[in-house]
Amino acid sequence: MPPIFKALATITAWTLFVVGWLALLANYVRLIGLVTGVAEELPGAGPIWVGILAGIISLALSVVCMKLRQMLE
Repeated sequence: MPPIFKALATITAWTLFVVGWLALLANYVRLIGLVTGVAEELPGAGPIWVGILAGIISLALSVVCMKLRQMLE
């Protein structure tokens, strides 16, 4: 296989990893703000559990991409 696939898998894995952690962090901060009463629910923002689930799925997909990249070697 051409080496470009290995590079694309690496970029995708890192992107999913960073996006997953940012989604988890942002939604946990939002959750803590709601629980402590510092912040209010944003109009138009989805439920917090959807954002947390999206972060978990993104992290899981990054692991799949890392495994795929390892198989390309």
